[in-house]
Amino acid sequence: AGSASAGCAGGPGAGQLCCLREEGERCGRAAGNASFSKRIQKSISQKKVKIELDKSARHLYICDFHKNLIQSVRNRRKRKGSDDDGDSPVQDIDTPEVDLYQLQVNTLRRYKRHFKLQTRPGLNKAQLVEIIGCHFRTIPVNEKDTLTYFIYSVKNDKNKPDLKMDSGVH
Repeated sequence: AGSASAGCAGGPGAGQLCCLREEGERCGRAAGNASFSKRIQKSISQKKVKIELDKSARHLYICDFHKNLIQSVRNRRKRKGSDDDGDSPVQDIDTPEVDLYQLQVNTLRRYKRHFKLQTRPGLNKAQLVEIIGCHFRTIPVNEKDTLTYFIYSVKNDKNKPDLKMDSGVH
């Protein structure tokens, strides 16, 4: 059984909580490898986003939720054709992040059961999201094959979940 507070692979923010406060409360999510800076604080305060650095935090690592929130705020102001200057500590990665917090707890438990992830019983949503997120990021995806199959499925009306592949009924 894994520990929910151990982090994924021991990266920069592993085992620590996000260093941000939102509406006066410290974020309870696990810190990732993205860090918070004064420049980011300035850019989000102009957008009226109510997050700030917790003065008692001993690190600058933020959770994936806040990283995505900051990126979405910054991307909204980006004009067509403009390039980011690239010196932001919030790192852009090749793979898009999936916000597992949007899923219901029952869905997270089904995912855990489907992939037979070993955990201790009675985990809360944040702990489930952390464990499932670590596993989800390890699943290899052949992008070309996935996109090809997706386009084929859409063109052939095979995107309805209740449609039986061998029934011949459309």
